[in-house]
Amino acid sequence: MNDVTIFIFGIMFASITGATFAFMWKMTGSLLEDVKKPRRPVHPEMRDVETGDELLVFRAEDKEE
Repeated sequence: MNDVTIFIFGIMFASITGATFAFMWKMTGSLLEDVKKPRRPVHPEMRDVETGDELLVFRAEDKEE
C-alpha cells in the first residue's frame, strides 16, 4: 500500500464515522421530540374532563330469560 491509498482510506473512514455520528444525533433528537408529544389526541368533548372525574357509563347487557 502506498501513501495515497492510506490517505483515501483515512478520508473515507473519517467521512463514514462523521455520517454515523450525525445520523445518531439526528435520530436521538427525533426520538426526544416524539416522547414530548401526547400519545393520543384528546377527543374535543373530553378536554374539560380532569383525572379522577366520575363519568356516566352505560353498558347494555343481553339477558336471555
